[in-house]
Amino acid sequence: MSAEWLKIVLQLFGGLCLFIYGMNFMSDGLQKAAGEKMKSILAMLTRNVFIGVLAGAAATAVLQSSGAVTVMVIGFVSAKLMTLRQAISIIMGANIGTCVTAQLVAFKIGDYAWIFVIVGFIMYFFLSKKEKVMEFGQAIFAFGILFTGLNLMSDAMEPLAQSPVFSELMLKVADIPVLGVVVGAVMTTVVQSSSASIAVLQNLAATAGPDGVSSLIGLVGAIPILFGTNIGSTTTALLASIGGTTSAKRTAFSHTIFNIVGTLIFIWFTPLIADFVMMISPSGDELDVISRQIANAHLSFNVATTLLFLPFIGVLEKVVTKLIPEKVQEEDPMGAVYLDYKVLEQPFAAIHLATKELSRMAEITNEMLVESKKAFLGSDMEAYKTVKEKEDHVNHLRDQIIKYLTSMFSAETVTEKQALAISGMMHVVQDVEHIGDNCENIADFAKEKAEVGYEFSDTAYAEIYQCFDHIGKMLNNSIAALSEDDADLARLVKTQEDEMDTLEGELRIRHMKRLDSGECSPENTVLYMDVIHNLERMGDNCENIAHAVLDGHRLKTLLEEE
Repeated sequence: MSAEWLKIVLQLFGGLCLFIYGMNFMSDGLQKAAGEKMKSILAMLTRNVFIGVLAGAAATAVLQSSGAVTVMVIGFVSAKLMTLRQAISIIMGANIGTCVTAQLVAFKIGDYAWIFVIVGFIMYFFLSKKEKVMEFGQAIFAFGILFTGLNLMSDAMEPLAQSPVFSELMLKVADIPVLGVVVGAVMTTVVQSSSASIAVLQNLAATAGPDGVSSLIGLVGAIPILFGTNIGSTTTALLASIGGTTSAKRTAFSHTIFNIVGTLIFIWFTPLIADFVMMISPSGDELDVISRQIANAHLSFNVATTLLFLPFIGVLEKVVTKLIPEKVQEEDPMGAVYLDYKVLEQPFAAIHLATKELSRMAEITNEMLVESKKAFLGSDMEAYKTVKEKEDHVNHLRDQIIKYLTSMFSAETVTEKQALAISGMMHVVQDVEHIGDNCENIADFAKEKAEVGYEFSDTAYAEIYQCFDHIGKMLNNSIAALSEDDADLARLVKTQEDEMDTLEGELRIRHMKRLDSGECSPENTVLYMDVIHNLERMGDNCENIAHAVLDGHRLKTLLEEE
């Protein structure tokens, strides 16, 4: 290889590396800056299929990665937070959202790449005291790096296009649509970015061929490659589904089927698509407008494919269900249901999954409270055994959730607010686990009470029942406040905790009076006080959960004021 060819190859691949790095770095910055917006989009994801398409497009436009959105959706399907039908609609929308980068490339923003680099650098490195400014600075800086890489690739392609061997190869690709599809699919699979592949295609098409006037590949030759990039973009989802649930595999496979069938349908109409795209695109010299034409062809193809498939989502769902039958898998009965390590790079989604798992853990402690009540007040030893079993389950979930939350800190996209939220959740996990411990203590008291034969007066039983009832309401409200991020319920829990403290004090005084009157025996005093104390401690833990919810709301308000 001559020195000239080596320079071209290094410049071409160096530019590609800069482009992919800039794309990923920009995606990280945008995700940090749009954290709350992503929560709003996330709330839309579980609605109807039409909203799903819009949400998928919006999420991809923000994350600048259809692969990231698809991996996130697979995680939600695996966690049973989303149906396969909803997931398919979101993936369709993601295909549309990924067209944004191609449109930006088409408008030749690369001419101003260094302006973006300089402005973004200043914001990112010198104005970093404000987190939002730094995050937007990161996105702008990366945006400039992205187009700097693109410009390098463009410069490398000009001498490359003059090579007879390369020109002949491009003519073959242009003349054989199937070969173009294969080239696009392989290229995207290798670089793991359809945006990068399409940007390369746009630069290649905007390069003059041997005649110095016409495009090296032309619009008709570029469209099949465009189709291939869509197929290649599905490999990310397929890889993410490996080792996942049957639902996750079905979701990934539906993405592949959707893009392959769309290609098989529209590839026969490539000349007509080219005519339509030229009609809706600006007119002018081919080399000046072909980048815009490719961007418009990409958008038109994805919108048309989505509109074509949208009425048949149910059919696609049945096809993938038939092709990938349900398999009976051995599941850990005490394992986490919602946690998915593949979505850690999208912290807003990972926090959502962790919150769901934490709420589930809290629900188990709620069941423990009910069973411990049965054990103590009803001398039910089966309930005692149930509490013991559920305590092991709660401890196991605590370890899994803490490990998952800790793993989130490794994601470079975690914002300051998200880091504080994760830290707060770790404390909540401990509070929920402590509630389980207190339930286990009461169950142990129930066993002791049955073995020794302790009995309380009707008044004492009524008071203990009153405490159980009050804590039950507090625990239900704290779980709802946590899962729904409800500040009003959190404030209600704080009020209920004050009431519980007052109630505990009153019950101690009443019990001492009964001791003085001989209504209750001294032997039962310790057991009575222990039960009341453990219930009061559960109230403290519920209040801590409520504090965590309110702290999150206060933090959000402070950040919005900055």
